[in-house]
Amino acid sequence: MNATRSAIDLDDVDGLVGADRDGLLRAASTAGAHVRATAAAVGEGALESLAGPPPRTVIWVAGGGTGATAGRMVSALVGQVASEPIMVAAGAPPWIGPLDVVVVSGDDAGDPALVGAASMAARRGARVLVVAPFEGPLRDAAAGRAAVLEPRLPLDDAFGLTRYLAAGLAAVAAVDDAVRADIGGLADEVDAEVLRSSAGREAFTNPAKALAGRMASRRVALAADSAAALALAQHGSSVLLRVAGRVAAAAQVADVVVALRSDLAGGATDSVDALFHDEEIDGPPPDRLRVLALTLNEERAVVAARAAGLDDVDLVGAEDVPDPVGIGSADAQLAVLAVRLEMAAVYLRLIRG
Repeated sequence: MNATRSAIDLDDVDGLVGADRDGLLRAASTAGAHVRATAAAVGEGALESLAGPPPRTVIWVAGGGTGATAGRMVSALVGQVASEPIMVAAGAPPWIGPLDVVVVSGDDAGDPALVGAASMAARRGARVLVVAPFEGPLRDAAAGRAAVLEPRLPLDDAFGLTRYLAAGLAAVAAVDDAVRADIGGLADEVDAEVLRSSAGREAFTNPAKALAGRMASRRVALAADSAAALALAQHGSSVLLRVAGRVAAAAQVADVVVALRSDLAGGATDSVDALFHDEEIDGPPPDRLRVLALTLNEERAVVAARAAGLDDVDLVGAEDVPDPVGIGSADAQLAVLAVRLEMAAVYLRLIRG
């Protein structure tokens, strides 16, 4: 894909707002409000019916979309701490029983897989949590037999990852004393990122605009080293396609490094050749791949070592902002980066005019 000049500058606030005919900036900016609404529901006792002895298994049922991505994140984040295995599935396994906890997540209350899972789990005596709009067939299947964390605000599923993540962490913490979840603190971190990335802040101090600027005229791949960060990369790939119409692969850092070092991805152009490249003599420069390596704090040194010497690999962490902030927990880092990627996708959409 050749570089193209954007129709609207990233620092043209009026232009961006005027181009936002679908309300994408507002939708992306509600991430913190959704997490805070989830924290409020938990504080009001929405998960009390999940209380009981430690479960045999926590089964996260999601047909796809951000609900499934959040399930993979939750499993990766707390799987080594939780006393029970956390399984992510597209439907209800046939062995569900009263010793299990089933989380049904999605944005479609009529999804047969979600309705079937909720109905089977309730009939078998499992503890059930519905993280979806509680209406229609899903309500008929689980009414009176399930805890519910439904959206309290209008929700565009493209931007729903942080809500599902918050609900999943809260659910596991409710049934397992070994897991702690600070959903209110998570909401604070997400709100702070929304503020940093808002349209009124210029690109120099705006991490989402800066990220959009790095992606605007290059082919992009999102890379990650751990299971949780890879789920984030897959979310970023999906939201870039869904919101901005941009195709960005999501892959393991090791695979991207191999491709770049062998020049299979068109990103290993010699820096000396690039310095002396003359378009009038040598023609247009090759369309080089930019790799954004999404990293958590504890992974950064390892990822940096693996990508050493590759000019086209940029490390992207939650704390990579003009005024460094301390974001300690891995779940908060993932949520912050998710919001940053979502808002960057919105800016890429808007600068086309």
